[in-house]
Amino acid sequence: MQLDSFFPYRLAVASEAFSRKLTEVYQREFGLSREEWRLLFLLANAKSLTSLELSQRTTLDKVQVSRAAQRLDDKGLITRAISEEDRRIRVYHCTPEGHRRFEQLLPQVDACAQGMLNSMSAEDRAALDQGVTALLKAASVT
Repeated sequence: MQLDSFFPYRLAVASEAFSRKLTEVYQREFGLSREEWRLLFLLANAKSLTSLELSQRTTLDKVQVSRAAQRLDDKGLITRAISEEDRRIRVYHCTPEGHRRFEQLLPQVDACAQGMLNSMSAEDRAALDQGVTALLKAASVT
């Protein structure tokens, strides 16, 4: 079997290419890394999240979450606090500045994503959506 025809490899390459295009937008506009964008995206849409929840909702491990959160905190986009229930856990909140930047950036990131998707036929986009949904469901079963 050739690597280029191995489905897991092709899926990873496609995902990475798609993500890299989006990274160009938030890196250029606000100097955010992919990890920082993922945390900001989640925190801008939640009242608060713990470090454990952030790790579970992203493909980031605890160390990546911690480092990205530190950088976002340094930029004034989020705050971090020690959990009152468990001192090993951090609780994160998006600041008003973080919300403002997220609201500025989201339409640009979405436009970039939609531009890539709109280059596909409607049938291919529907098949992709259906396939990703089915793959996520199959992966969560095992």
